[in-house]
Amino acid sequence: MSSIHGKRAALSLEKPEELQMIAKALSSPLRLEIMRALWTKSMNVGELAEQLNQPMSTTALAVKVLEDAGIIKTEVQPSVRGTMKLCTRKLDYIAMDLTPHEEQQQSTSITLSMPIGGYSIAERIQPTCGLASRNAYIGEMDTVSCFYHPERFQAQLIWFQAGMLEYRFSCINVDNLDYNWLELSFEACSEAPMYRNPWKSDIAVAVNGHRLGIWTCPCDCGGRHGVVTPAWWSDTSTQFGFLKTWRVDDSGTYLDNERISKLNIRELDIDPGKFISVQIGIPEDAENQGGMNLFGEGFGDYAQPLVLRLGYQIRP
Repeated sequence: MSSIHGKRAALSLEKPEELQMIAKALSSPLRLEIMRALWTKSMNVGELAEQLNQPMSTTALAVKVLEDAGIIKTEVQPSVRGTMKLCTRKLDYIAMDLTPHEEQQQSTSITLSMPIGGYSIAERIQPTCGLASRNAYIGEMDTVSCFYHPERFQAQLIWFQAGMLEYRFSCINVDNLDYNWLELSFEACSEAPMYRNPWKSDIAVAVNGHRLGIWTCPCDCGGRHGVVTPAWWSDTSTQFGFLKTWRVDDSGTYLDNERISKLNIRELDIDPGKFISVQIGIPEDAENQGGMNLFGEGFGDYAQPLVLRLGYQIRP
């Protein structure tokens, strides 16, 4: 099974050669600068060499290493002087699981997916705001009542300047389960007129009323079309976001593998007989009130809805 899905790679110790190749390719400062240069647009080798003030031969070698590792892709195109090699980012996000396979098998997990329009409560929503499906806007833009439009379940992009959405996930109703970790992932970014960088926004996540933490998003992302953003969506509007993963286990709470608090899985009060409440939004006490865009599987760079994973063990 491929470790690359869209512009995301999931690496593990079970495929050490792949992990080593990508890690080696990213170990060079020059190759990292090439990745930075290709963030907003594709460039040929000559343009990269000029921008990075490097010899053509050095730049071409660095490009080949990144291409061989599957991090960028190149395409030979005609030019005034013959041909040129156009370089484009192939990966934007790389996750590394360094847990041995035998350890992974000790915990069983379930995965629950929720369309971004499947929220139960939309609270304190303020314009600018709106919803869009794969094919059109849903209701009227900047109209808060549209957040309860009957077609909201088809939403693939939701944006608002302030407020919170609550999603309710059903648990397995079995008494002898012990939940030992929870993971939540979604794609999001700030919300500015059109798009803007920088444009900070404090986006908070809570589970069962317990705040996991706040992520300060640096910008409202645009400048290129999102990987799965539909063609009808204007190039002058928000295009994609950042894929963020929140995890709570016995040792604390983590955001993209970085520990952010001591809140542990036991404190979330997960009851198999009740739903799990997940709240995502801009808290009233946020220092950076920059709004948010929430992406579904039909918008942005990552073709996924909200994904909640629960690790559990069955008591004897």
